[in-house]
Amino acid sequence: MATTTFSGPVVSTNGFEGPYTDLTISTTAALPTASAANAGQVRLISDNGAGNNEYCLVISTGSAWVTAVGAALS
Repeated sequence: MATTTFSGPVVSTNGFEGPYTDLTISTTAALPTASAANAGQVRLISDNGAGNNEYCLVISTGSAWVTAVGAALS
């Protein structure tokens, strides 16, 4: 596998693959209640669950929002 070093924005001439190319960004307070309807959704929160300015990926299990490493969102 090759390694490439670059500076500047990443541009694709043939699109990006994967379902997470357009994450919804919100605060913890703005997350919808976890439910079967949003199970599997991935969101990016801007306050890391603690009100500070740190970003964190969260995933809905259908009954709770958990961090990408599986910890409960506080």
